[in-house]
Amino acid sequence: MVGAFLLGIIAMKKSVNTGRKQKKDTKFKPGQSGNPAGKPSGARHKTTMAAQALLDGEGEALTRKCVELALDGNIAALRLCLERILPPSRERPVKISLLDTSSAEGIDQAAEAILRGVVTGQLLPVEVQRSPI
Repeated sequence: MVGAFLLGIIAMKKSVNTGRKQKKDTKFKPGQSGNPAGKPSGARHKTTMAAQALLDGEGEALTRKCVELALDGNIAALRLCLERILPPSRERPVKISLLDTSSAEGIDQAAEAILRGVVTGQLLPVEVQRSPI
């Protein structure tokens, strides 16, 4: 008990600030990692590799089981299957034929046509924003 107390006091004394300034050449340089020889990019954790080794060759059976569970009414399995079959819709390329935009009247008509497309649902606002004009 006393020994642990003394070790605690010694540890506290070692962590006290010595007041010395750190050398400038030991500080990290901008854009330099603290561990340049660290883990290489693309390296995987041992746990990930072990899990992948367990699942290798079982993908088809797991997929079949998930589909069976979904057909039996398991909502989580159904959601998983639908997310894979029908992914969220992404932006689609849009081809826009604009009227003559060399005059102020033509620009006004083109803007009106684009706005009409958004209002009627033929164009998404994101599509209008990213379309080359």
